[in-house]
Amino acid sequence: MCHPAWGRALTTAERLKDLARLRRVRDRIDREYAQPLNVEALARGVHMSAGHLSRQFRLAYGESPYAYLMTRRIERAMALLRRGDLNVTEVCFAVGCSSLGTFSTRFTELVGMPPSVYQRRAAGAAAGMPSCVAKQVTRPIRTREAPVAEPQPA
Repeated sequence: MCHPAWGRALTTAERLKDLARLRRVRDRIDREYAQPLNVEALARGVHMSAGHLSRQFRLAYGESPYAYLMTRRIERAMALLRRGDLNVTEVCFAVGCSSLGTFSTRFTELVGMPPSVYQRRAAGAAAGMPSCVAKQVTRPIRTREAPVAEPQPA
């Protein structure tokens, strides 16, 4: 026999319960971004299937749980790179990424430049700026949202 909720629209109470679970997942990602996390483990933690969690998370927050996790990791990586006391490989592992190649690719997609270039440019740009302001000013955006550099006439 099927569960009574299957085949019908979710009630308001069910939607609120799902939203509370999604907030717990988002909060866990924010807190444990440097830990090995995957959608299955996140879903188990809130008693949802991985597929349902992914669909509902995307509906609620506009991106998949994995994309949200990577955005948090890249934000933290940006802060560590601005500090300048760690190299790119150390930053990669410090934020929970296990592959330097994947980290560099995602960093470039979100920020618009490789992490090594970002580190060189950010060293002087954020000097003297309070960290809370630097975080807001340098928050990563997806490449599709980043302004495309216009070719300069010669």
